[in-house]
Amino acid sequence: MVWKKHEYEDIPGSYVFDGRRAHSSYAMNKLFYSFNEEKNRKEFDADPVAYCDKFGLTDEQKELVVSQDFLGVLRSGANIYYMAKFAIPRGLSVQDAGAAFQGISGDEFREKLLEKREGLEERLEQEGGYWNG
Repeated sequence: MVWKKHEYEDIPGSYVFDGRRAHSSYAMNKLFYSFNEEKNRKEFDADPVAYCDKFGLTDEQKELVVSQDFLGVLRSGANIYYMAKFAIPRGLSVQDAGAAFQGISGDEFREKLLEKREGLEERLEQEGGYWNG
């Protein structure tokens, strides 16, 4: 399949979940979606490599999933909502995953979130009830 290049592909640190990424990461996202069912989470935990093989992950995707490299998984095309299904049952919050994306601790990430909320109500008021950043 031929994919059209988009301007957003050159934005440093951006991993846009588009058709190209969705196509190449379908098996991995299908695996993550399977974690909706507890029996599948248990099967994965019993033998992560075999579970990845069951879904046909590439060697690179398998390594990322088995090593729980959340940033690598995201870069390789994981849908953030499906990735949460992978992280949360392993005792990690979405905030913990966000911290891993930035290479900081969960506590540092939470502190950054708290700092960003300072003055939020005033910014919302200035923007007419909507703030995008």
